[in-house]
Amino acid sequence: MRDLLDRIATTARPHAAQGKVASYIPALAEADPDAFALALVTADGEEFSTGQAAQPFSIQSISKLFALALGMEWLGEDLWERVGREPSGMRFNSLIQLETERGRPRNPFINAGAIVTTDALLHARSDYAEALLAELRLLSGNPDIQRDADVHRSEIETGDLNRAMAYVLKAHGNLRCDPMAATEAYFGACAIAMSALDLARAAMFLVTPQTGDAACHAGNNAQRLRAIMRTCGLYDQSGEFAFSVGLPGKSGVGGGVLVVQPNSFAACAWSPPLDRFGNSVAGQVALEELAKHLC
Repeated sequence: MRDLLDRIATTARPHAAQGKVASYIPALAEADPDAFALALVTADGEEFSTGQAAQPFSIQSISKLFALALGMEWLGEDLWERVGREPSGMRFNSLIQLETERGRPRNPFINAGAIVTTDALLHARSDYAEALLAELRLLSGNPDIQRDADVHRSEIETGDLNRAMAYVLKAHGNLRCDPMAATEAYFGACAIAMSALDLARAAMFLVTPQTGDAACHAGNNAQRLRAIMRTCGLYDQSGEFAFSVGLPGKSGVGGGVLVVQPNSFAACAWSPPLDRFGNSVAGQVALEELAKHLC
């Protein structure tokens, strides 16, 4: 398996030259465009990796997957009264779509949908921000996971479009908390730093039933979470990813792409250069190659 991952890395890494590192959040622009990692955790607990699989990076929108898992656990069906489950067909931070559709986001994985989810979680528990960190530490087995302070600061300094979405949501009656509080918690989630191996471990609740403290994160929600990952996890490129890779996935503009195969494995690729949709170029190639061999 390690040899396979090494071969996939050799194939995928040159494709990073076709992308560009995210720059609209200044701290992300400092990422090494040559960085690459691929990590895989199997259903029976074996772990394999290649590249910089232990190096933390900003998980960005991958955090939305774990926030949604908490939302489904804490809030149940009430969450879906405020956010949809359909692909957006537009850029992940579209203000036009949000206004046109009168403040009800298409799905929880676009920015507006994640802000609504964050608001609902904050309304349920004021300690949501720390609870999300605790969840990720529990699921990954890494007690040292933290927010990247530089990325967090950069998110706050450049997050006016997200604040605008929060105020549109408030204007349409779909935000309960103060818009500034909701976006601050949202920025904090996006700024969490994890490695590819951390993320693959953390996603195992979507692969096999869990035991012990992690069991509460599986239940009846794993299948639904995978469904939303498949249809909405890579923004308006989700259909193409489903066609070429065929696995439920969630990406982030930090360059990570996380996928799961039920009863088989979880895998995470990381390469910072992105395509025009905001998804890692080399990461997608790596996961397509992985799926060809393992699925």
